[in-house]
Amino acid sequence: MSNPGRRLRELRHARGKSLAVVAGLAGISEGHLSKLERGHRALDRRSLIIALAEALEVAPTDLAYEAFPAPDIDVSETAADEVRRALLAVGMDRPGGRVLPAHVLADRVATLLDAQQRCQHGTVGAALPALIRDAHATESAGRDTRQMRHLLTLLHVQGTQAWLRDVGAPLDLGWQAAVLAQRAADTLDDAVDRQIAAFGTAHGLLAAGALDLAAETLAAAPRPTATTEQKQMTGMLVFTDSLLAAAGRTGDVQAALDEAAALAERVGEGNAGYFGFGVSNTAVWRMAVALEAGDHAAAARLADTVTPTAIPSPQRRAAYWGDRGRALARIRGRRDDAVRALRQAELISPARLHRHPFTRTTLAELAARSRDDAVGRELRGMAHRAGLR
Repeated sequence: MSNPGRRLRELRHARGKSLAVVAGLAGISEGHLSKLERGHRALDRRSLIIALAEALEVAPTDLAYEAFPAPDIDVSETAADEVRRALLAVGMDRPGGRVLPAHVLADRVATLLDAQQRCQHGTVGAALPALIRDAHATESAGRDTRQMRHLLTLLHVQGTQAWLRDVGAPLDLGWQAAVLAQRAADTLDDAVDRQIAAFGTAHGLLAAGALDLAAETLAAAPRPTATTEQKQMTGMLVFTDSLLAAAGRTGDVQAALDEAAALAERVGEGNAGYFGFGVSNTAVWRMAVALEAGDHAAAARLADTVTPTAIPSPQRRAAYWGDRGRALARIRGRRDDAVRALRQAELISPARLHRHPFTRTTLAELAARSRDDAVGRELRGMAHRAGLR
């Protein structure tokens, strides 16, 4: 069985460093590092990934992300390559798409983002390359420029970047999408567009381990709360503040979570910018922050307070089940519940479970000590589908 810890061990050997040296530099015990390398402990916190990357003198992305030989079964094998070519063409100001009325493109963007929220990754991958080209061709032609730049901001954060993350595409592609969104938003005097772009940029930097730059991006973003839409987008930025604080950067984790929860109470349930910000999503974010802080017990307690069917977005429900599984995997006696939670995540969004580095490493940890029973067979099946066996 391959596991995400193998790369950690290979990098340590390539550097000629002992377990003791790397563990000491990263601030963990030799036993903890050994378990990580053997796949008996999940490498599922940004702060730990960054600490180990610094100890090994490599980029965090070299440690936590792997290149997948093919997309998930529900995604065309050529889709990510087609998106890459579309992004390259746009970067050279040669999109090669059709110039179309803005309302036609707005309908296509809405259809694509609805499919993304429903975790229909094959549908999104099939539609995305042509939509990127057509939207940029129309904007370059000077047609409905303001509306097109708004659509490009939304499309590239909630469509391109989100889809590329979910199907396990290389991080550089997601970063290109974030840059295009930021470029479009910078030309607009609109707080919400700037907030959407800042969210995409910050999360792109988070994925790359550049936490200080992510914090600077968030600090520079506007935080208005005059309208319902602004409250929702400000809430998403505040949630990201809490995640950064939990990863070890400056900031008060609890204060940020409380601020976001207060905004959610004022909003109720919303979906501005396709972010699904609202009361039902608050506990899901709290779980993610607890996991980043390494408090699996707190994340498990929070999971028990959530009614998954009350979460409107399948995308967010998949995140809930994945994080519930990650939390329970570390609770003694809850292995079976962890596997069932991860299976629920897989049923909603196979690509998200198979390709996200944190759920992959949790699957590897559980599979490394699986038993020969019904739950063990379920677990090994998921590990196989994720390419871990």
